[in-house]
Amino acid sequence: MQTYLRELVTSAFSAAQRDALAIRQSDQDRTVEALHQLDAALVAAAAGRESVWRRNVADALEALAQAVTGEALAQALPDSLLSDLARTQPRLRNRVRGVRRDVARLAEQIAHALRTLRDDDEVGIAETRMHVGGLIAALQLTRGRESDLIYEAYFDAFNRDVEDELWGRARSSVTTAENHNDT
Repeated sequence: MQTYLRELVTSAFSAAQRDALAIRQSDQDRTVEALHQLDAALVAAAAGRESVWRRNVADALEALAQAVTGEALAQALPDSLLSDLARTQPRLRNRVRGVRRDVARLAEQIAHALRTLRDDDEVGIAETRMHVGGLIAALQLTRGRESDLIYEAYFDAFNRDVEDELWGRARSSVTTAENHNDT
């Protein structure tokens, strides 16, 4: 069902825009998986096993650093979805720049947190949890801003809300299928 709904929304986009959206989705899937790993590592018991906890958090933080750095690099490409939005929707250019800047800044901060965790044995567990938790929250806020930007651009381009498009078509398709099955 999720693939069907994604196809409904993307059918209005050009082939290049659909490709850029697919790349963005792949990058975000990788980031979401890394976030889940990091969250699990952070909340794991650390008492009496500090070195194992630090290694697990560092490994998960490294995966997140790679994923976010990959997102930042992909966003900067001229054929990325954000580049397309900046090119086709001039009023959104500053917000595109802001999202790109924030993702790049977060990639640097995550890499710095990783270096600190690996190089400084004096950094405490509670301090690490708080600092990395703050980075996770900032990343989630930035990702939300990016999603809002894409939805707004969709509305501006097609004068339709993505949710209305999704659920309006999906409901009519389901209703049509149900009516067909009743006969």
